Amino acid sequence: METAVFKAYENGFYTFWFDNGSEIMFDDALPKVLAKYDLKNDRSLLETEFYITFTEKFDRNDEDVVIYTIMSLKLLSE
Repeated sequence: METAVFKAYENGFYTFWFDNGSEIMFDDALPKVLAKYDLKNDRSLLETEFYITFTEKFDRNDEDVVIYTIMSLKLLSE
């Protein structure tokens, strides 16, 4: 589990900034994550720090394309 700050939801992607300075744009999130945190619409979640777990899978047709999926989120303050 890593920590990251939720920065944006735009054009179907969830953007998080990580402690190491990297930025990841997630393609998807599990339904249980979106049921708990409305990342698409709840603007109060912007700039919120989370514990996050995710998967990364390479596209079968293009090895340069990585699909990131959020598997779990937990508020850092919990």
